[in-house]
Amino acid sequence: MSWRPLRIGLSARIYHPQAGATGLQSKSLHYLEQSVAHWTMSRDVMVFMIPAVSGDGIVNRSSIRLSDYPQYLDGLILQGGADVNPQSYGEEALHPDWAGDMVRDAYEMELLHEFMEAGKAVLGICRGAQLINVALGGTLYQDIATQVEAASTHVHANYDRHSHAVEWSAESGLAKLYPGLGGGRVVSIHHQAIKSLGRGLQVEARSADDGLIEAIRLHGKPYVLGLQWHPEFHTPGSPDLLDSTPLLEEFLNAARGRRW
Repeated sequence: MSWRPLRIGLSARIYHPQAGATGLQSKSLHYLEQSVAHWTMSRDVMVFMIPAVSGDGIVNRSSIRLSDYPQYLDGLILQGGADVNPQSYGEEALHPDWAGDMVRDAYEMELLHEFMEAGKAVLGICRGAQLINVALGGTLYQDIATQVEAASTHVHANYDRHSHAVEWSAESGLAKLYPGLGGGRVVSIHHQAIKSLGRGLQVEARSADDGLIEAIRLHGKPYVLGLQWHPEFHTPGSPDLLDSTPLLEEFLNAARGRRW
């Protein structure tokens, strides 16, 4: 069999048309954050952004469905972005700013279930971890600062320069991935967090300061890992931040069908 690079799908961020806008801002835009694409492409990987299937286009689509993508792609990354809509886990938004994006929720949940059904590897980053949890029946804190007593800072004006420590147990998958380490510092950009766990998920890491869940893993197969932090923003070789290379390698090995 001839060699070929892995093909990894990235879920799209969605920009919805604004009322009264003109030009490009009057259109639905699907986009990705460059860093997550480049992080994935640091190995022999081809990245494909998977567009959402919406009904506001002027050209009728063919019969290609989201369920067709796992046949041609080896794995899926759910990238960060807008909040998960609280209605997706049976709640109402406690503040208008926390209403999130229900259109994206439905699109990414369908993608997640299709890739899981096909036995393909899935990695969720920030919102992606929250989406995995909600898709499997879990819930979220809508706002850490107002709903978690004695919460530490998880989002800051410094954006990707803000970090905090996470810890994991000796029995976790992360402990096997990072022998000799009990945790590390990670880039944190989130005001929502996992509250109750979804079906089949286990906690992989928690915030060292307030105990909030920072990483989740699906028990058994297929490979599904959710990271509340942003490994794509970890500078290679940084002495201060957790090396994100083992996380990428584990995900890509699972996408290749190898043991993780």
